[in-house]
Amino acid sequence: MTSTDKEVPLPMKGVRVLDCATFIAGPCCATFLGEFGAEVIKVELPKVGCPLRKFGTMTEIGDSLPWLSESRNKQSLTLDLRTPEGAQILKDLVAKSDVLVENFQPGTMEGWGLGWDVLREVNPKLVMVRISAYGQSGPYAGRPGFGRIANAFGGISYLAGYPDRPPVTPGSATLPDYLSGMFGAMGALMALRTAETSGIGQVVDIGLYESIFRLLDELAPAYAFKGYVRERMGPGTVNVVPHSHYPTKDGRWIAIACTNDKIFARFAAVVGQPELAGTGKWGTILQREAARAEVDQWVSDWTEAHDRDEILRLCDAGQVPCGPLLSIAEIFEDPQYAARGNIAKMHHPVVGDLSLPNVVPRLTETPGRIDTLGPSLGQHTDAILSGLLGRTAAEVGALRAKGVI
Repeated sequence: MTSTDKEVPLPMKGVRVLDCATFIAGPCCATFLGEFGAEVIKVELPKVGCPLRKFGTMTEIGDSLPWLSESRNKQSLTLDLRTPEGAQILKDLVAKSDVLVENFQPGTMEGWGLGWDVLREVNPKLVMVRISAYGQSGPYAGRPGFGRIANAFGGISYLAGYPDRPPVTPGSATLPDYLSGMFGAMGALMALRTAETSGIGQVVDIGLYESIFRLLDELAPAYAFKGYVRERMGPGTVNVVPHSHYPTKDGRWIAIACTNDKIFARFAAVVGQPELAGTGKWGTILQREAARAEVDQWVSDWTEAHDRDEILRLCDAGQVPCGPLLSIAEIFEDPQYAARGNIAKMHHPVVGDLSLPNVVPRLTETPGRIDTLGPSLGQHTDAILSGLLGRTAAEVGALRAKGVI
């Protein structure tokens, strides 16, 4: 899978997506569809553009690295949806499109006369992806929110960190945005399938927090079943041990995951103490759970006596799941990332060579690709209005003079 496989037909070819969203969640939903061939029109406020353009590390062209990366494969159309003319143009685009993505606070699109009840009349087959902090319904629907709030409200921030310290950010505050973008793209695909077979469009409604809550394994059923409230466990994991991060002799960290008794037996053999497994004192998960601190200390004592790469070699030979905790610098040097082409190399005429996460998932017959980096503000406005909607040069000029575009 490379960014040069342009002769490969893509599965979303022929699908037009209107990306009216801002920042990360909604835009990434559209990006995922665009990577597999959808035509994505990014609708941005004239002169201002999407806030993502100014979020993160800035480049000399005035657009950020997140913009160039996450707005890949998109066309930029400037359009003020708050004006009657802008709202009408969006309706005209909706009539010729398949999906519209937005992530404003609920009621915003309705306030512009562009709610679902209006747009479905324009295009009965339209799929409208709506991503917001708490979804389109419920007592909190009108509240604003970003990824950090979703991590907190969704339940994962409570679990992140050590039991005797404050909760920490679970990796990245933007995790709910990317996850909701994925769920949004998945919902759009299912809704498009329904529209193709029935001719009926629908709304894909996602609250940022719901994407986090959906991934919390047995947290909900364990509480409902036994009243169990999971607390912070540092790098440890509930229900299994050893299953954590351990220090190495050369000052690095290693992840080891013994998810069942059989794997623990392999690990005990690697350590040179096979008698601890099987009928030994730590042979069952219940025995290891009861002695969690002792087991983790035993593992740490062993890992601290070996360099990281030696541990990797020994665990690989013993078929024990094990992996290094990689920094981004190490990721760029790792042969697995290189072999899988996980880091795409793209060139921008002004910024120069850029590296960015490549397309996921990997399709063997119709792989997705990155054709372009994030566009300049309004780069495709004239072409879209004249080519797709048939507006004359004079009409486009008048819209620009009024600040609609």
